[in-house]
Amino acid sequence: MNLGTTILKGRRSIRNYKDEPIPEEAIEQAMECARLAPTARNGQPWLFGVTMKKETLEKLGELASHGKFIADAPACFAIFGLRDEKFYVEDCCAATSNLIHGLWAYGVASCWIAGDKMDYNEAVRELMKVPPEYTLVSLIPAGYPAMGEKMVPPKKKTFDDVTFKDTYLD
Repeated sequence: MNLGTTILKGRRSIRNYKDEPIPEEAIEQAMECARLAPTARNGQPWLFGVTMKKETLEKLGELASHGKFIADAPACFAIFGLRDEKFYVEDCCAATSNLIHGLWAYGVASCWIAGDKMDYNEAVRELMKVPPEYTLVSLIPAGYPAMGEKMVPPKKKTFDDVTFKDTYLD
């Protein structure tokens, strides 16, 4: 295995973080990874934000129906897409994945929280003072894994169960 596949295969969704700040280099490099994600027609219909303000983290935790643990994270990233772009969801999901793996390369854990089509979408956009032409696609709380956090791989389907060559049925 090479370094890239080791990073990709080692990433886990982590919801409990140490009370330790994330270095600025890790934050900037993760956002740079997001910026360089592939996009349809090179449209780049996105905007990436991050907050480390406790008050904002707590409010995001209150808003996100499946992300209450954001309140206890050292940082939370937000990925927004231009509403009128045809492929903003796909493009912003590629950027989200790049951001998550960019963080993991620095040992910073995260967990993908849906934003698109969620009832808190507009409230998050307004909280972060993002222009109305953008819509929330994902929230990514991040931090160093807390002691006792399970770092074992989750059970996954086998390679043979989820892949095929040429056609699915012979």
